[in-house]
Amino acid sequence: MTDQATRSSAKADPSTLTLEFRHVHRLIDPAAEGVQTWQIALLVDDETVARVRATRGLYWKAHNLHEGIADEQSFPAVVAEQLFDTDGQFTPEYEDFVDLPGNVLVVDDLHIAAPWDDPWIVAGLTSSIIDRLTDNQYAVVLPRVSGDTETALLTEAGVLLSAEPFSDELLIIDTSLAAPEQAAHRVREHLRSRARYGGADPFSEDWDDEEDDEGEEVLTARTRSVLHVALQELSDQAWQEVSTLGDQPAQRSAGGLFGSLPRVTWSQDGPWRRQMARAFDDLAADCSSGVEVEPRSTGEELALHLGIARAQDLTRNRPRLVRETVADLPEDRADFDWDACSDVLFQDHDVLMLFDHSLDGIEQPENEIHQSMGMVNLAPHDWFAAFDPDQARDPDRGFRHP
Repeated sequence: MTDQATRSSAKADPSTLTLEFRHVHRLIDPAAEGVQTWQIALLVDDETVARVRATRGLYWKAHNLHEGIADEQSFPAVVAEQLFDTDGQFTPEYEDFVDLPGNVLVVDDLHIAAPWDDPWIVAGLTSSIIDRLTDNQYAVVLPRVSGDTETALLTEAGVLLSAEPFSDELLIIDTSLAAPEQAAHRVREHLRSRARYGGADPFSEDWDDEEDDEGEEVLTARTRSVLHVALQELSDQAWQEVSTLGDQPAQRSAGGLFGSLPRVTWSQDGPWRRQMARAFDDLAADCSSGVEVEPRSTGEELALHLGIARAQDLTRNRPRLVRETVADLPEDRADFDWDACSDVLFQDHDVLMLFDHSLDGIEQPENEIHQSMGMVNLAPHDWFAAFDPDQARDPDRGFRHP
């Protein structure tokens, strides 16, 4: 990160920013087929604080992307030279580098004013451009430079978005891969956290606060209250599906809560699903009673992961419900830090590996990865066995729902 960006990060509140996309072309212009140039402005109120260019090359539509992009001059010409030969075909290096070689989006020509000249802001801007102008069949190309320049901010933003070095001049984000989407999610959450603090970066060395942050509680009163609502919603959904499914296997294609669980659970019966539904109830009860929220079994781990994800959705998409839920509770700067909840409230995230189909069988104790990592209780029939017998739930607590 540049020194200037570090100094200005505390003053740049991302919640004030809006984007404006502009693309003008003639209705009939054969020369422009397959190549589009967009100008994107970043605004605070009506004032433009940044501009960036995005050149989109549609391989399926262009007669020759090398000619079309190279005609744009400057950085796009460098991209054209390295990704396509003079006939417009993929270079071997490009074809080997990405999963689905074809369409490209070149992002360059950044001009940005202080205090917005910050890699995280530029990464958020770039991520929004990618969301708007691409799908999962694009190579997004960014300049690869060093130094305290505006172009270097694009390079740093690319690194934050999991771009990989293609050459000495180019970084490429392969949108067909999961890593860039996960990186974009991290960038969005970082900017949301910064927005909660009025533009200051709570993870920066420059964070100015009189209190000691060490040991700060991630489950603030407001966070705990929204998580409680989320777990209650999941509990209601789970119990409804318990009644509907009976002992029938779940299917992802049919949707629903149980269909969204790892597929190793789909063949489980009604009693197993009742225990899973009760896991949501137990965690919701912990939230409402004020005791420590800590998953005590594999089933509760996944229930809490789903609860945090639902709570995050509530804070994004149902602000009225959230406002009503926390109306009488004190505010805290750590409110709704769901990433921190995911980091702190679990001993590990082994259960999430069950969603990875390439790791099928990892739930079995004889699996090599299972053994090497010391995993426990990943097989569905072990999901509700307590990790620590001394912290086991009361076996006579019954069920909250019939």
